[in-house]
Amino acid sequence: MRLSRYFLPTLKDNPAEAQIASHRLMLRAGLVRQEAAGIYAWLPLGLRVLQRIERIVREELDRAGAIELLMPTLQLADLWRESGRYDAYGPEMLRIRDRHERELLYGPTNEEMVTEIVRAGVNSWRELPRNLYQIQWKFRDEQRPRFGVMRGREFLMKDGYSFDLDEAGARRSYQRMFVAYLRAFARLGVKAIPMRAETGPIGGDLSHEFIVLAESGESDVYCDRRVLDLTVPGADVDHDGDLEPLIRAWTSRYAATSDVHDPVRYEAEVPEGQRLHTRGIEVGQIFYFGTKYSQPMRAQVTMPDGSARLLHGGSYGIGVSRLVGAIIEACHDDAGITWPDAVAPFDVGIVDAKAGDSGTSAACSQLAARLEAQGVCVLWDDTEARAGAKFANMDLIGLPWQVVVGPRGLANGVVELKRRATGERLELSPDEVVAKFAAGVPSGTAMAAPPRQ
Repeated sequence: MRLSRYFLPTLKDNPAEAQIASHRLMLRAGLVRQEAAGIYAWLPLGLRVLQRIERIVREELDRAGAIELLMPTLQLADLWRESGRYDAYGPEMLRIRDRHERELLYGPTNEEMVTEIVRAGVNSWRELPRNLYQIQWKFRDEQRPRFGVMRGREFLMKDGYSFDLDEAGARRSYQRMFVAYLRAFARLGVKAIPMRAETGPIGGDLSHEFIVLAESGESDVYCDRRVLDLTVPGADVDHDGDLEPLIRAWTSRYAATSDVHDPVRYEAEVPEGQRLHTRGIEVGQIFYFGTKYSQPMRAQVTMPDGSARLLHGGSYGIGVSRLVGAIIEACHDDAGITWPDAVAPFDVGIVDAKAGDSGTSAACSQLAARLEAQGVCVLWDDTEARAGAKFANMDLIGLPWQVVVGPRGLANGVVELKRRATGERLELSPDEVVAKFAAGVPSGTAMAAPPRQ
């Protein structure tokens, strides 16, 4: 993609309304534009990041046996009256009347609707378990939206729901999602720690929040430092096997949000040198809530003896749009964003260091075409801007790799390859750059030039 043909409205100065790094950088790097308080337009660069996050989340949910569907953003108020939550939810719910005076709401979550779908489509115990999820826009009318997409009113969320025959089955579904979340967040390039948490308006008696540690976070958290060193399950994890030992390893160390923090237990279980009190960003939460929704909504299945049994449910959320902000909070420096490879909007940025030079332009064009043929996503800055402005812009948007093509280097048969996160640089021939990416450049490793022929 040529930058001259792309839509990337970057800003030189920090917006006055942005209080934290991710908000500043998302506005400056042209990822989003604020349209109203807590409501953002996702510009092309930001949308590419959202789509890459969605892809990884989908892959891990599908691997764990969940099935994707899509529910409407508008829901009937009567569904929420069935569960008893319509009046209890609070002013964060956006309530609407259509032209026929039907009461609707813009969904803040979908427990009621998915329960209605399952009660209509699942009748026998033989059809369980079921785990359904969607990636859909939500709206919660926050009183004080702030920190950009970290606490917006409209947001993109992965919400999933499990349905089982009994508590034992529901807890197994909970464990599968626990493991899927560990893997998804690790693949996204962030360390998300599962912590005991309150269930809030979702309800239930078991919940974990997945927290990315960051001083800019809104959550006060307490944990044993040793939990940071635990190993995330590999791609070969058996979601249908016994996950209890793995879950126990992640939950035996103390880790809790301030809502459920127990100071006495914390001091008794965690050696003083291992205590970590900091702040964090919630990027996901999982719940087991038993028959909280199936009982009032009569969601049940027929057993072999003809009796009816209520479904046991769980709910599992990931803040997809919030993750963009959380990743930036964890991955930035003074110059801009340092995207993890898995979620970067483009893999490589090519900088033509001599605007108007036919030789550098031709070399950039050839290199871009060869990299794209290898499946590499390329953004080529072919604009008329000064070289210094191009370098600053590339650092701001934070693509993992930069290739600088200048007339002096070309005269010697080389271009410069830079790793954005570390600043490490190599002089390589264009053939060597292509060979490096064709071989699959491992993220986070030292760069080594391919052997000269």
